[in-house]
Amino acid sequence: MTIPNRTRILIVDDQRLMREGLRTLLELENDFEIVGEAGDGQMALDAVATHHPDVVLMDIRMPRMDGVEATRRLHTQDPGIKVIILTTFDDETYVYEGLRAGALGYLLKDLSGDELARAIRTVMNGGALIEPSVARKVLAEFARLAPAQQSPRAGLAEPLSERELDVLKLVATGMSNREIGAKLFIAEGTVKNYVTNVLQKIGARDRTQATLRARELGLL
Repeated sequence: MTIPNRTRILIVDDQRLMREGLRTLLELENDFEIVGEAGDGQMALDAVATHHPDVVLMDIRMPRMDGVEATRRLHTQDPGIKVIILTTFDDETYVYEGLRAGALGYLLKDLSGDELARAIRTVMNGGALIEPSVARKVLAEFARLAPAQQSPRAGLAEPLSERELDVLKLVATGMSNREIGAKLFIAEGTVKNYVTNVLQKIGARDRTQATLRARELGLL
């Protein structure tokens, strides 16, 4: 039975012990409901169609279909699904492919239960979250690949305003709309409008993709 006002979570991992451990941890939170488990990417697609979760915790390396491909297919079917990759691997290739597939978070499995709960709530509140050690690799790689003389407005049909650029920079740090509003002394609803404009202008479907796209354009 669906419980109102709870975040519905699907756990996807090929290790049963890991799935059971995550379930035990997350069921301690009053605002979470574990609606199902899956042992590989294909099972995840089937489970999403059955249980309609709000958030999917997705492992990377799994049999039949890995987490990147499952994430990509989930976002094709339902762009509103929020996927957090939870893995032991911080390899740059996995990070880039996972985020490009549409994941809103990339976390390593050595985090605590409290940290995982906060990450889920951050994503549900419109934010994005990347493990700090992973984020450093992402930023370093984008800095290496970025053209040396690229203009901060290059590649945009309609340039960002100074305020939109301010908001984008804070979005890239993983802040929620409420936190950005407090930082810039503007209303949360105003922040939401700025974020919508930014996504449209830079051609991104969500906040994580916006950060990646902004790096490619030299905006950050």
